[in-house]
Amino acid sequence: MAEFFFGSPFRRLLHGRPFAIDWSSSSAAAMDWVENPTSHVLRINVPGLGKDDVKVQVEEGNVLTIRAAPRKEKGKEEDEKEEGVVWHVAERGKPEFARAVALPENVRVDGIKAGVENGVLTVVVPKEPAPARPRPRPIAVSSKL
Repeated sequence: MAEFFFGSPFRRLLHGRPFAIDWSSSSAAAMDWVENPTSHVLRINVPGLGKDDVKVQVEEGNVLTIRAAPRKEKGKEEDEKEEGVVWHVAERGKPEFARAVALPENVRVDGIKAGVENGVLTVVVPKEPAPARPRPRPIAVSSKL
């Protein structure tokens, strides 16, 4: 009975390494992952964040981690100190999040590039070139080596 529930289709799901892990509780870490013949391209929403607010690194086991920890805004703190200022709604704060993605084995970790533009972090992970397949060729057979 246990084999029925935990057979081979479920074994990978329950015991395998996760493909992508999201530690975010907000929608700020929405991600698109596109693979083309030469690279993997990840696009992650980071609204209001700049290059100094985002940290991208590769950890042990080919895991790409993206963390966002925005700097504190000076304007809000100054408004709180000013007499007579009352905040009614504050929903536009910059989000904090962390995201981890298990990269495939055929990538060049030393060639990863990342950039932030218009609220989107783009990470380009180049692939290793595929080894050339040996072409069939005749080999001469002699009677003595």
